[in-house]
Amino acid sequence: MVSPSVIVATSSIEPTPMARAVDLDDLIPGATPWELEIGFGKGRYLLERAASRPQTRFAGIEVASKYFRLVAKRIRRRRLSNVIVLRGEALYLLSAMLPAGFARAVHVYFPDPWPKSRHQKRRLFEADTLDLLLRTLEVGGKLFFATDHLEYGDTVRTLLESHPGIRLRVRERGWEDGPRTNYEAKYVREGRPICRFEIERSATSLAELLHPEGAAKILSAAASRE
Repeated sequence: MVSPSVIVATSSIEPTPMARAVDLDDLIPGATPWELEIGFGKGRYLLERAASRPQTRFAGIEVASKYFRLVAKRIRRRRLSNVIVLRGEALYLLSAMLPAGFARAVHVYFPDPWPKSRHQKRRLFEADTLDLLLRTLEVGGKLFFATDHLEYGDTVRTLLESHPGIRLRVRERGWEDGPRTNYEAKYVREGRPICRFEIERSATSLAELLHPEGAAKILSAAASRE
């Protein structure tokens, strides 16, 4: 059995001259599909899914060193050969190191909503960063998202509904396989409302993945430099 591969990436959000794309097929050879979880925490969903789907390859991103080390240790202990983990800021890794169109599915569950206005630029779901998430998907691939922060959920829904390159499904009920994270299991027991979205990439080119608002910002910034 191939020993598990573990990648440690820089936690800096700023690109560096050393940044280069990761050759995922070199780390876990094969032609089977990939799935990505962003913010895997203690690894409940990532590890259970990797163990139950040995013919699928998995990658996980986590910024917290404690959780990264914990899950890396669990991967080794469980002898999982189809999963790798990366430590670092998600937006940095998505923009600088992970290849476009590699994933059949991307999972983002209960991310930090960054409720303060001055922090909202750190959100994964913003008009000018959404394409970084969507570009990891193959055409027809799906992004699964959940949050208990209803205001953030409404913001994300509005953002997605105005994106021409995706198909959005609002999940009024839970996932078919039940709660996917420890947070979700806890919130379901407490009866807390949860926003769940399933987003399918329909755009066939990377240019189509730019949200109209994000594209407008790029054009505005380019014009201001002329």
